[in-house]
Amino acid sequence: MNNYIEKNILPLVTKPITYLGNEVNAVHKIPNLEMIRFAFAFPDTYEVGMSHLGMKILYGLLNEEKDIWCERVFAPWVDMEEQLRLHDLPLYGLESMMPLNDYDFVGFTLQYEMSFSNILNMLELGKISLRSTRRKEAEPFVIAGGPCAYNPEPLSDFIDIFVIGEAEEVILKIMAAHREWKKTSGNRQDFLKMAATIEGVYVPAFYEVSYDQKSGVITAFSPIIEAAPATIRKQFIEDLDQAYFPDKIVVSYTETVHDRISYEIFRGCGRGCRFCQAGMIYRPTREKTVPTIQTKIKALIESTGYDEVSLSSLSTGDYSEIEALIKNLVCDAEVGKVSISLPSLRIDSLSIEMLEEIQKVRKAGLTLAPEAGTQRMRDVINKGVTEENLMDTVKTAFEKGWGHVKLYFMIGLPGETLADIEGIADLGQKVVDEYYKIDRESRNKSLKVVLSASSFVPKPFTPFQWMGQNTPEEFKNKQRHLKASIKDRKISYSWHDSGVSFLEAVFARGDRRLGLVLEKAHQKGCRFDGWGEYFDLQKWTEAFAEAGIDPEFYALRNRDYDEILPWDFIDTGVTKKFLKTEAEKAEAAVTTPFCPENCSNCGIMEFKKGWKCNG
Repeated sequence: MNNYIEKNILPLVTKPITYLGNEVNAVHKIPNLEMIRFAFAFPDTYEVGMSHLGMKILYGLLNEEKDIWCERVFAPWVDMEEQLRLHDLPLYGLESMMPLNDYDFVGFTLQYEMSFSNILNMLELGKISLRSTRRKEAEPFVIAGGPCAYNPEPLSDFIDIFVIGEAEEVILKIMAAHREWKKTSGNRQDFLKMAATIEGVYVPAFYEVSYDQKSGVITAFSPIIEAAPATIRKQFIEDLDQAYFPDKIVVSYTETVHDRISYEIFRGCGRGCRFCQAGMIYRPTREKTVPTIQTKIKALIESTGYDEVSLSSLSTGDYSEIEALIKNLVCDAEVGKVSISLPSLRIDSLSIEMLEEIQKVRKAGLTLAPEAGTQRMRDVINKGVTEENLMDTVKTAFEKGWGHVKLYFMIGLPGETLADIEGIADLGQKVVDEYYKIDRESRNKSLKVVLSASSFVPKPFTPFQWMGQNTPEEFKNKQRHLKASIKDRKISYSWHDSGVSFLEAVFARGDRRLGLVLEKAHQKGCRFDGWGEYFDLQKWTEAFAEAGIDPEFYALRNRDYDEILPWDFIDTGVTKKFLKTEAEKAEAAVTTPFCPENCSNCGIMEFKKGWKCNG
């Protein structure tokens, strides 16, 4: 198949290099009958997937095992899909070009609800039965994890095994169970029962859900076999210094979305932004030490040749030794002209010293996230920053030569008014005004302020999980109002498609009845729904109608605190009581302190015996 694809298929598609898998540091092994073949599947393009840090970690971790060969597979672009279908060829793993249905496992990472349709498309292209109940004995086990797995129910018809939490803690245990299972004469069900006993593993086939016929809400969720636990506890790594991180990563021959080294310096976040799912599900905060970070980054630079390193986390400026770390890294980086970028800085965590250090090698645009245009709304969402924080930061940035500032906001947040929308434009204007206060000789010669406003999507395991979303028309009206409120030509404005955000909310808060909708949308050709040129709301509307399901039931409806939510069987360590209290404080616009300053008893300290949360 390899030669046929290279000679007859790849010359006809764009970016053929992304379908070959022979990049620097790609892993190639000699297969044998005892080897576990694992296809790490990213349900988006190569350029997007190759930027994903989790894939790099698990690709390295699995390939460290002598009897496991982890390969990569990405969603083929439409031209490649057309050629595969035309020639009746299966989707394949890049490294060996083995058909997807010949692997032992196909593991999807669930980063974004709008990639769900790509999962079904990839399974079909790989000639794997879509529904788990219809898979034959020889077909792969389809496994999934990632942030969207914290509500696995919309995909429960198609996924055999979900991993809840940090996969490094679980994946090798699943592989060990598979080794033992292969020694027996057991069937697929036997292995799934073995997997279900591993903490952090959810096998949806072993659970049943009941619904109220009148209201449609869930009335019961329970396991149907003894091996399946009633509650699935998320897994997390306690000591990140001891956690696996590769010394080398695959280096693409083509440009990717984040074409640089991305190195994780800590996990979790103690800020408690009420809209932020990651800030809740990745608790507790755990840091790597400065020596560990420096050693690993040096190894990655040597093995890849990259000239930029991004320090990854949910809020990089909150790293306890951030200034010392940056000074040390910049001193190392200057030798090889390697730049350091901080992609997730909070406004109040910036300092003059950090700005000066970052700009020594290469100056890029400054990205900040006020999230809301007024202080009242920032208190509602518990952002914990003020307008004064923002103005102090941009003033310092302008004095040091920055000219391009991007500000991230959300619209449609609970309790929002048009005055809050206008506040976004006002804040952008104040940033422009701050630029002109700087002496002409010392400021950057050009100014560009970009206001980016995404649409709020209520997510599971957040204080806003009970809150309904704005309607698509309400979003459009707010977008128009914000655009009309911007008067200065130095300010540009970008926004998200309200239809995409609506569908994202449907699947974020959905239950397993949505499997039928996904299947019908797939049959209509829906894929790459996160890409504007391929998202087709009309097809989705038809799919919902044919399935007899109202999408507004999931996206727009406020939910009672005592309602059984589709994801309630998962224990993240952050209690429902805490989330409810935070929701009530949001209604009163009352803030909650940063974790290191004052523990708010979210529940994570009691979640794992002996664990001591460090904020």
